[in-house]
Amino acid sequence: MTTAQPTSHLDRIVIDPEICHGKPVIRGLRYPVETLLEYLAGGDSFDDVLAEFSDLDREDLLACIQFANQSLKLRSWQLVAA
Repeated sequence: MTTAQPTSHLDRIVIDPEICHGKPVIRGLRYPVETLLEYLAGGDSFDDVLAEFSDLDREDLLACIQFANQSLKLRSWQLVAA
């Protein structure tokens, strides 16, 4: 029995010093991951955010969540190691 590996969406996240001062953004579109996470944390649904930003898709929002998850894991590990 094989278990399916979760799909990574992190390739959608771009960090470029020339775009939004180097903040992580979706596909270089100048939509900061932080901003999209704020919408979701504020109670907006995926559908709400996608209706507001028509050039984004569901996988972009999943990438934001995955990026935040990975960032927290990294920082938590660094805090424990310190």
